[in-house]
Amino acid sequence: MPDNPQHDPWHDRWESGRIGFHRDDVHPMLEYFWPRLGLRGDETVFVPLAGKSLDMRWLAARGHRVLGVELSSIAARQFFEEAGEESTIDQRGNFVVHHYGAIEMWVGDVFDLSVEDLAITTAFYDRASLVALDRPTRQRYAEHLAACLPAGSRGLLIGLESIQPDAQGPPFSVARDEITTLFAGRFQLEALLEPNPDAAPEVRALFEHVHRLVRRDR
Repeated sequence: MPDNPQHDPWHDRWESGRIGFHRDDVHPMLEYFWPRLGLRGDETVFVPLAGKSLDMRWLAARGHRVLGVELSSIAARQFFEEAGEESTIDQRGNFVVHHYGAIEMWVGDVFDLSVEDLAITTAFYDRASLVALDRPTRQRYAEHLAACLPAGSRGLLIGLESIQPDAQGPPFSVARDEITTLFAGRFQLEALLEPNPDAAPEVRALFEHVHRLVRRDR
């Protein structure tokens, strides 16, 4: 994979262990809202910027195959090592692929994915990808996601919004109206969780919102 200076901060974070974005448990919004996608349970789920998220194990435990894409080889290695698993490794185009059981971790740049790479995926889950990107890159990401996912693909998107939207990220604040701007043209979009406008300001200062997306027919 060619060197890209924009990747350096992420590599530095993993090398130094500054991964405060990593959760040591499954995200409760995934557990609660995933059934709202109405999936059979045997779909291949695309997880962009996956890190070493335990959410992937939760998805695999429910019968899904998981295709995670992650920039850091450290994250991919730790994901399997921490579970005591010895993954098989091979090369697929620009990606180094670690796989064990129902989970594959593709190490490389998510923007190098092609339509062919995601042809078998019919579901996706974004908890940490969109909020990790600055505004110009979010636009590029939404266009790339729409271009690569098969029509009818269903996904869960968890965003983060702050009353200080210009706060330094990542994670970046992504307003709900920006979600609409980025995705509504190519996806059917349904808000599953929005903040209570009557909540106290300190509660509304930083909150997660959840959307269900379905890729429209091309």
